[in-house]
Amino acid sequence: MLASETLLPAIASADPAPQQNAGPAFDLLIEGGTVVDPGQNLHGVMDVAIKNGKIAEVSINISKDRAAKVIPAKGQIVTPGFIDLHAHCFDGIGIGMVADHFCLARGVTTMVDAGSAGYATIENFRKYIINSSQTRIVALVNMAATGTAVVPGALMNLDWVNPQLTAKAAMNNKPVTVGIKVQLSKVITGTADMECLSRAVKAAEIAQLPLMVHADESYSPLPGILKMMRKGDVYTHCFNNHVHGILDSDGKILPEAHDARDRGILFDPAQGQGHLSFDVAEKCLQQNFLPDTISTDLTTVTAERRVLDLPNMVSKFMAIGLTLDQAVKTVTATPAAIFNYNAEIGTLKPGSDADISIFELRQGNFEFEDSVGGTRTGHQKLFSTAVVRAGQWIPNAA
Repeated sequence: MLASETLLPAIASADPAPQQNAGPAFDLLIEGGTVVDPGQNLHGVMDVAIKNGKIAEVSINISKDRAAKVIPAKGQIVTPGFIDLHAHCFDGIGIGMVADHFCLARGVTTMVDAGSAGYATIENFRKYIINSSQTRIVALVNMAATGTAVVPGALMNLDWVNPQLTAKAAMNNKPVTVGIKVQLSKVITGTADMECLSRAVKAAEIAQLPLMVHADESYSPLPGILKMMRKGDVYTHCFNNHVHGILDSDGKILPEAHDARDRGILFDPAQGQGHLSFDVAEKCLQQNFLPDTISTDLTTVTAERRVLDLPNMVSKFMAIGLTLDQAVKTVTATPAAIFNYNAEIGTLKPGSDADISIFELRQGNFEFEDSVGGTRTGHQKLFSTAVVRAGQWIPNAA
């Protein structure tokens, strides 16, 4: 694609006409990077100008003299700030990681904490983690009262699976609470997974929020689970190779999965400790069933091996068939539209929040791992070099 084919319209400055001793038009100019913004179908060498924490202009050859600070980005990839749709950052509780170290310092400006806190713990999570982090963090409220503090058996006692209290906690902690989370695995729900899902749907309906469903090694088959989910809900861990997965015995995608996608349910891999099989993912890609989003299920455990970070996961899916633009869309434009982040993110459209990720796209031979011992070799890998978060330049992020 030619850069000249990807230009945004010129932006009229909101500032008055320049006067003597007037300040610079822009606070920051990212110069000469390859802008990849799939939400706007942009892919070309351009400059990105920032003013007052917002994207001010994206075009070719913006004058350096108009900016207070200029950052050369020639040869680097410039994208909207990466969004990790599924991670865990309740530091000190279970295996929650530190978002500013493992997300912001790895090219991720926004993360969704996928149920580390339940209705009994969400206020502390908001107070001590979300409010004190530079990373933008929003949260899903877990149907388990204490979130992931206790995982095995967390939903087996249905007296503690309370849709009213979960919904109330989600509503009382807005805008940082953006959805409901339920984990449907035999080790968590026992035989009661469908009742837990029914209560989760009820909580989501009361709070008028989307639902994320962890369905891996569930007691009940996947078709019944998908049928209960609603437009805008997320099926996470979708490419696992365990019982009741997305493929039938012949390796074909279940018709109920196609129906679910047609109804607007979103599919997210979220590798985590044991949820991604390259064999399953490749069979889905071969049948043109691509993930809607790519996320990590990042914890202190997965940050050290196999998953590592979101740029690594994006590179991993590029190794098995996604293009750069397809992969970037799954961590920018698509996740930005799933939840209400109380901000305009996932795009470099002028007027949107100035959350930006900058990467080196290195060429070579890179080995990637799934969760079951499978490996694949890719020939490109993204390495974070810096981010802009709310208009603030944070260099040397990798």
